[in-house]
Formats: sequence, structure tokens, C-alpha cells
Amino acid sequence: MDLTLHIPDDIAARLETSADDLERLMLERLVAEEYRLGHLHKPDLRRLLGFETSGQIEGFLKAHDIYDGYTLEEINEQVETLRRLGF
Repeated sequence: MDLTLHIPDDIAARLETSADDLERLMLERLVAEEYRLGHLHKPDLRRLLGFETSGQIEGFLKAHDIYDGYTLEEINEQVETLRRLGF
């Protein structure tokens, strides 16, 4: 789907300096908010933003002040791994 937004030039100029940058900026803000709301998942971020690595995804989330919490299951798995390693 292609989406077109009509933004007055004077407002667009305050948001970003070039049309390409503004397009990416708006996409990232939309994706970040939809991820925060639980409507998108990390594989969706990879596809929508063209990321190739998990590090890029994590960097994007951090840049948008989105920090994933751990589930109880993930914490228990990490505790068990640390026990196996002797910690």
C-alpha cells in the first residue's frame, strides 16, 4: 500500500529538511508507535524499515525510547543458564 500525506510546505520545512528524510521520519514514527501499541512485532520492523540485523532493530527501539521487558519465562531461562554456567 502506498500512503500519501498532504502537509503544508511551511510545516514540512519545520519537520525535516528534505522530502526523503521527512518520508523516513514519518515512517519511523508510525512504526515506533504501532510497535509500542503491540500492533507490530520485530519481524514487521525488519520488513518495514529494511533492517538486516537484530542490532539495527534494537538500536531503533532504543532511539525511540522503547524497551522490551522480559517475560517471566525469559527470566527463568536466563537464571537456569547462569546456574548451568556455575553462577
